[in-house]
Amino acid sequence: MDLGISGRWAIVCAASKGLGLACARALAKEGVNLVINARGDEALQVAATQLRTLASGIEVRTVAGDISDATVREQVLAACPQVDILINNAGGPPPGDFRDWQREDWLKALDANMLTPIELIKACVDGMAERGFGRVVNITSGAVKAPIDVLGLSNGARSGLTGFIAGLARQSRLAGNNVTINNLLPGPFETERLHKTLSAAADASGTSVEQVSQQRRRNVPAQRFGEPDEFGAYCAFICSRHAGFLTGQNLLLDGGSYPGTF
Repeated sequence: MDLGISGRWAIVCAASKGLGLACARALAKEGVNLVINARGDEALQVAATQLRTLASGIEVRTVAGDISDATVREQVLAACPQVDILINNAGGPPPGDFRDWQREDWLKALDANMLTPIELIKACVDGMAERGFGRVVNITSGAVKAPIDVLGLSNGARSGLTGFIAGLARQSRLAGNNVTINNLLPGPFETERLHKTLSAAADASGTSVEQVSQQRRRNVPAQRFGEPDEFGAYCAFICSRHAGFLTGQNLLLDGGSYPGTF
C-alpha cells in the first residue's frame, strides 16, 4: 500500500533507538524526510546514518539534546522546513512509591511526558491546518488504560496528556482541515527499556532475567513481546493519507494484554 506521504517532513522525538527509531525507520521507508532528536548525539548520528540508507533521496537532519528544554525544541522546529508529521516520544519517569516523590519529581514527569508534547503540538498544528494536512502521534503507554502501581509518575503525566488530546483533536479547525492527533499506547516491546525493567525485576525477586522474561511473555495472550518494527509500521499508517478519518483515539498495541472490552 502506498501511504501517500513521500516527500513529507516529520519530526520524531527520542529517535535514536527503541520505538522512536522504529517509527523513524517506517517513515523513512515511505520516503518521508526526517528531523530526529535524542539526548545522546553519538547514538543519534548512528541512527541517522542507518535511516539515510532506507530510501533514496530522503533528507535526515539531527538535533541532539533534551526535548524538554525550550532551546532544543526551537532548534528541532527550526531544522524542519515544515512539520507535516510530529511523533512525540519520551522515556517515562522512574518507578517508585508515591510516598517518596517530591514536588520536583512530579514537575519533571509532567514536563517531559505532558507539557513538552503540548508545546510541540502548539508549534505545529496551526500550520498543518493551513496546509490541509497534519498527523500528530503521541507515544504514551499501555499503562494509560491499565495503570501500573509503581509507575504513578508516568500514569499521571501521560493520562494528563491523554485528556488534553481528547479535546484538542476534536477541534473543527484541526479535524476539519485534515489534521489528526492520536495516541499510541505500547505494551511490552523488545526494547532496551523493557530489558532494563526485566533486569530490575529479576534483581528484586532474586531470579534470572530469563525467568522473569518467560513469565512476562506468558502473561501476554500473543505469548511474545512486540517487535519495534511492528509498532513503527502501525505508526506510519496512522500518519498516512489513508488515516484522515482517525483522530482523538488511544490505540493500544499490547498483544491482547488489556482485559477490558472498551
